[in-house]
Amino acid sequence: MQLTRRTFISAAAAATLPTRQAKVETLYRSPGPHPNGLQATPDGLWVLDQGDNHACLIDYATGKVLRDLKTDSVAGSGITFDGQALWIASTYSCEILRTDPHSGKTLERHPTPGAGPVNWTHTRRSPLAKPAPPAAQADAAPRKPTGAHGLEWKQGRLWVAVPPAKTLYRLNPSTWQIERQFPTMGDRPHGLGWQGDSLWLTDTNDNAFYKLDPKTGKPHEKIQLADTDPLPHGMSIWQRHLYYCDDEGVICRLPLS
Repeated sequence: MQLTRRTFISAAAAATLPTRQAKVETLYRSPGPHPNGLQATPDGLWVLDQGDNHACLIDYATGKVLRDLKTDSVAGSGITFDGQALWIASTYSCEILRTDPHSGKTLERHPTPGAGPVNWTHTRRSPLAKPAPPAAQADAAPRKPTGAHGLEWKQGRLWVAVPPAKTLYRLNPSTWQIERQFPTMGDRPHGLGWQGDSLWLTDTNDNAFYKLDPKTGKPHEKIQLADTDPLPHGMSIWQRHLYYCDDEGVICRLPLS
């Protein structure tokens, strides 16, 4: 495998990061078949499903569905809440949708920065998944343009993780201008979550979470999951716990320090 300069720098930085393991707790099945986005709120945990494109608000303790919305997303992969509306990453239409949290109606549509075909050096699969298809068949599948995965909201700004660009963006939602952007550590950035003033970013292919300085993008810590743990996609943080979903249909959590 040929290493690009960016890949080499990311690998070198990751090697020096303080890294810890985590004890993962699988809580319950998700409401839909392929959960891909999570957002913690005081009312419950929002789960966006890439399979049926429903956004469900569920109870943290039991997974009981409190609200179920049919959204306009196409293979939705990220979700966040601005206090009034949901923002949803519609991955295969390369859009970010602002959505009514009670009806599921789309209020605004915006183009995803950095959208395009992904260029992953490898694709990690969940240990919960069925056996992979033969390599020849998998490689023959065309790579369609895709958009954002993880979304997060803070202080009037929208943070967006975009795998094709391998970049984390901060957007002004009023003007849709990029105010800040950083290259990600891995090549498959996914869920985002705030812990105080630090921003955690999931990387699915790395099977890990990175704690970032949102002013510089510099990573300060890494949580490395075991190969046998459910694979992280969507992620959010609530009451000192990191919640994440495996797209094979389970919701998990692990404690944060």
